[in-house]
Amino acid sequence: MDTVGRSNSPTPEEVGLHYASGYEARRHETGGGKLDAARTQELMRRFLPSPPALVRDVGGGPGGHPCWLAREGYEVHLVDLVPLHVELARRASEDQPNHPLASIAAADARTLPWNEGTSDAVLLFGPLYHLTARTDRLVALREARRVLRNGGILLGVGISRFASVLDGLFRGFLDDPEFQRIVEGDLQNGQHRNPNQHSNYFMDTFFHHPDELRTEVGPSSGKVA
Repeated sequence: MDTVGRSNSPTPEEVGLHYASGYEARRHETGGGKLDAARTQELMRRFLPSPPALVRDVGGGPGGHPCWLAREGYEVHLVDLVPLHVELARRASEDQPNHPLASIAAADARTLPWNEGTSDAVLLFGPLYHLTARTDRLVALREARRVLRNGGILLGVGISRFASVLDGLFRGFLDDPEFQRIVEGDLQNGQHRNPNQHSNYFMDTFFHHPDELRTEVGPSSGKVA
């Protein structure tokens, strides 16, 4: 069951440990990572307001999407929980001096450092699955709405409840009894747990059913995609 009264989400240290090897930056260089980036860029073109709109990327990782947005003419402000990601994003921004990110900082999605109503769009491309407690996800969504201007866009990403089943079928992981237990937990309540820290089985996260994600996002003062 998901915790309602208190946080059981991974700590910043646990999230940082998972990504400390540079896993996320390497993932973006794989075929699957490049396909994911292309699809995400397609959706951002469809839903985001036109540049030079101000975009806050919450959980912006090593800077791939935000740097692309900056090249497209947006004013982009990135925060991420993981120190390595903050450093990699700074380097990526420095590598495109004609289109740098407007700001880069370490911050938690539940306590954003920006004033109310100062954003044309907010991206949540990680917090909605890294925050395993529903209460934490709702706090992050409230924070995103707080910094959005009236009529702004919230663009969020969740991981499908059925992701492990599909990944296991495609990559042959379902032959492993350990992975079978992980899948059973995912399907039961969305709480993805990797107790033995198997490198191919991802870290502790939350996998949404579409109806759950729709309910959590709920009514919004801005537009939600």
